[in-house]
Amino acid sequence: MSAPTHTPPHPARRGGVDIRLPWWALALPVLAFGTLLVLILDPAEAHAASADPAITQLFERVQQLMAR
Repeated sequence: MSAPTHTPPHPARRGGVDIRLPWWALALPVLAFGTLLVLILDPAEAHAASADPAITQLFERVQQLMAR
C-alpha cells in the first residue's frame, strides 16, 4: 500500500520575483573584477615567480625517474 505524499502549499505570488541578495553577493564579484582589471591594466606590477634551483632540479629528477 502506498502512502500519500504531502506537498507544501505554494506561496501566494505577487506578480513579481521577490529575491533579495546579501550585500556581499554583489560586492565580491565586483571586487574580483576590479582586481583583475587592475592587474591587466598594469602588467609592470606582475612579476614572474622565480623558481628555486633545488626545486627545479627535484622536478627534473622526478621526471627522469618517471620516464624510465
